[in-house]
Amino acid sequence: MYKSANSPIMKSLLHTGLLAMVVVSTTLLLNRPVAAQTAPAASKPKTYMNIGRNATASEVAAWDIDVRPDFKGLPVGSGSVSQGQALWEQKCASCHGIFGESNEVFTPIAGGTTKDDMKTGRVASLTSDKQPQRTTLMKVPTVSTLWDYVYRAMPWNAPRTLTVDETYALVAFMLNLGEVVPDDFVLSNKNIAQVQAKMPNRNGMTQKHGMWTIKGVPDIKNTACMNNCAQHVAVGSVLPDYARNAHNNLAEQNREYGPYRGVDTTKPPLAAMPSSGMMMVSTASAAPKAAGPADLFKKENCSACHAPAARLVGPSIADVANKYKGVANAQAMLEKKVKAGGAGVWGAIPMPAQTQLSDADNKILVQWMLNGGK
Repeated sequence: MYKSANSPIMKSLLHTGLLAMVVVSTTLLLNRPVAAQTAPAASKPKTYMNIGRNATASEVAAWDIDVRPDFKGLPVGSGSVSQGQALWEQKCASCHGIFGESNEVFTPIAGGTTKDDMKTGRVASLTSDKQPQRTTLMKVPTVSTLWDYVYRAMPWNAPRTLTVDETYALVAFMLNLGEVVPDDFVLSNKNIAQVQAKMPNRNGMTQKHGMWTIKGVPDIKNTACMNNCAQHVAVGSVLPDYARNAHNNLAEQNREYGPYRGVDTTKPPLAAMPSSGMMMVSTASAAPKAAGPADLFKKENCSACHAPAARLVGPSIADVANKYKGVANAQAMLEKKVKAGGAGVWGAIPMPAQTQLSDADNKILVQWMLNGGK
C-alpha cells in the first residue's frame, strides 16, 4: 500500500513538503499505545432524556417580572399623574371609581391617611373604630407592592396588558389620590425610592414578631437540622387557641354555594374529621362521573362571579333566568355576550370575554343558566 520514493506521487509530495507531514502523522499513529484506542471515554453525568430544556433568556425575562421592596427588578420608565388619570378613567374607574372610591364589590383605593401618617409611617386610623373601611393606601407598606400588582394583574379583565410607563402613571395617580405626591408629579424608577419614604404605612408591617401575636417569635429565621433530627415528621395545619377565632367564625363567612364550609372557630377543634360534608381523598377506583352543565360551570370558574340565587360580582343564575324568561332571542344573544364580554346590563363591573369556551360549551352553559341552573 506504500508508494516508492521514486514514484511520481512521492516525488510530488517531497517537493511540496507534504511527505514530512505524512511521515509524522504515520509515526504518531503507529507509536500510539494500543490501550488508548480501546479505553472507554471519560464518564459523564447522565442527563434526563426528553424531559424539558433550559429556559431561554427571553423566557426567563417574561416570567421574572416581580419588583421587590428594594426595587430590584423595577424596569426603567416613568409616568405622570395626569397621564395616569386619563388611563384610570379608561381602564380602572369602572371597578375602582373615578376618585378611587370603588363600587359595591371592591374596597376604596385612597382615604383614611393623613400627613401625620406620612411622617410617622404608621396609619393611625387602622386602630380606630371610626374608619369605616381599610383602603389600599392605608394598608400597603411598600410602593413596590403597588407597582408590582398593578403591572401583573390589572386591569381585572385584561391583566398584563399595561406597559411599564402606563403602570408608573397609574401608580402616580393612585398616590396622588392619597396626597402622597403632588398633581404635577412624574413617577419613575429614579425617584420611586423617595416616594417610598412617604408611604403612610411603611412602618406598619414588620417581621419582628410572631404571626398571630406580637409577643410571639418570628418563624422566618429557622435553621436546617443537621444532627439528631426527628425521624418522622407529621405535617398538619393547626391554629393556636388564641388565634382560632381571630377573624370571627369562619363557618359564617363562606359563600352560599359550593360543597365545603369553613370550620366553626367558636368551638374547640374536632377530634376527627367528619365522614361527610368535607373533601375526602379515596384511593378506590370508581367509574368517572359524567360531566354536566354544573360541572362545566365550576370548571370554567363561572361560579367565582355567579351564585345560584345571590348576587356576587355578577348577577345570580336565578336573576339571569328571570330577566330573560320568554325572550325569544335570549339564547343567541347571551352566547354572543359571553364570548365577547361587556358591561352595563348588570352594573359597571365588566365581564371578561370568555374566548376560551368552545361554541358547544358556550351553548350548554347559557341554556343551563336560562333554565335557572337546572
